[in-house]
Amino acid sequence: MRQLSEHDAAYIDSDTAHANSNVTLVHIYDQSTAPGGVVRFKQILAHVESRLDRLPIFRRKIVRVPLNLDRPYWVEDDNFQLDYHVRHIALPKPGDWRQFCIQSSRIHARSLDLNRPLWEMYVIEGLDSFLDLPQGSFAILLKIHHAAIDVEHGNEVTRLLHDLTPEVSSPAPTAPWFPEDSPGDLALLWRAGFHMASWPVRLLQPVGRAWNAFLTTAQAVSRELRGVPPPFPMTRFNTEVSSQRVFETRRFSLDEFKAIRGLVADASVHDVVLAVCAGGMRRYLELQDELPRDSLVAAVPVAVPGERADLESLRFSWVRVGLATAVEDPVERLALIQKADMASHTMVQAFSAKELTSMAAQAPSMAFASTSKMLRSASAVLGEWAPLANCAITNIPGSREPLYLQGAKLTYLSAIMPIHDGMGLVFSVTGYGNTIVVSFTACAEQVPDPEVLAQCIRDSFQEYLALARAVVPQATAATTPRSVKPAAKRKVAAPARRPRRAGAQAAATAPLN
Repeated sequence: MRQLSEHDAAYIDSDTAHANSNVTLVHIYDQSTAPGGVVRFKQILAHVESRLDRLPIFRRKIVRVPLNLDRPYWVEDDNFQLDYHVRHIALPKPGDWRQFCIQSSRIHARSLDLNRPLWEMYVIEGLDSFLDLPQGSFAILLKIHHAAIDVEHGNEVTRLLHDLTPEVSSPAPTAPWFPEDSPGDLALLWRAGFHMASWPVRLLQPVGRAWNAFLTTAQAVSRELRGVPPPFPMTRFNTEVSSQRVFETRRFSLDEFKAIRGLVADASVHDVVLAVCAGGMRRYLELQDELPRDSLVAAVPVAVPGERADLESLRFSWVRVGLATAVEDPVERLALIQKADMASHTMVQAFSAKELTSMAAQAPSMAFASTSKMLRSASAVLGEWAPLANCAITNIPGSREPLYLQGAKLTYLSAIMPIHDGMGLVFSVTGYGNTIVVSFTACAEQVPDPEVLAQCIRDSFQEYLALARAVVPQATAATTPRSVKPAAKRKVAAPARRPRRAGAQAAATAPLN
């Protein structure tokens, strides 16, 4: 039995009927590399069962403390049934990319049963019309609650489920599994009482270091309650979300992202990712005649190490990075993003510093849960949203080596992210092999044409790539690294307006590239 951290408990408490905290990892496989060229569902089921010992969270469920006096606990589910969690479906004909995105979005939007282990796996067949993927490909969607695993550690789950070679061997026999006894209400209440009684003593250590961070947080809370607008413009992405989701993606070459770095001295691939997403949002909002004068701001996760050097001690906080969407010149935009990203990480403008993490860990959960729900209610009543940023952009590092499942080669890896009121657009950027996949999850009402936004991201990338290729001879001749200065009067043409139906048709036939 293990108690949820304050962060993980917050994900449970923040779930609503129209916005949950599910993360869905999307895997697509080429089964032609498997023995016999076919992977059957019963093989996948047996494979997952053989890996359960490596993934203990797959057998654990949430047990709440009576009256919510303390954070919940992870306990082993004595009624665990693998068949409930692993399901088999097929896309309707013709099985194109658009149908796959719609089906995946629907699966992702459905809430998980909090009385069972917080994950589901869907094996999807019928992917027959993906022009840039092998015929007969199949997909596996792994939906996990954010409380069970951090998005940034999703690659660890992917690694544990896969092999590094296509050879298939019989799984080694595993020891019989016997679930631990679930604690009773009295035991949970006793633990909660001890935790609450010792809170003032345990709070003394982090409270001094947390004082400055606490003042910053208090100012943010006060600003939210008073309806003072945050320091970035509100857009269509920053309203209350519905229960419907959309998901789209585009795939790029890592080498081409590295080439774009040369446009600005000291720029990183991460900076280029931010710039490509910024350019895509700028183009999309221009098409809607909604591009604000002030630049948009993205929330970007950063690691806040704990006292121990392990994954459970690692916590993730957020920095805000300006996206310079009000700047027309793409090279200038990349330079501004590079400076803003560096400044954000240097100053650690995080909303949950390590001291606040320690402080929150000592507090009784009922008070914090009630406060967070009160703030959400107050925001709704006031009709003013004070989101963290206009959008979130999350990096999910993946394996540089090919991965296999029962001999089938993994050809595509991405993620569908949770969104919430005030932040209806989240980008996930996944690295696998020599490929970068830029995907986004959005509220269907805020982005009714996801294929158009996806094409805007593609156009933004192509614009940067063309500029990088144009300056290659100059960069080769240079003796010292320098920023590439854009021409003083060079104007980047606004994207031409496209019929939305044409965009939808293109997405159905050539989705990933």
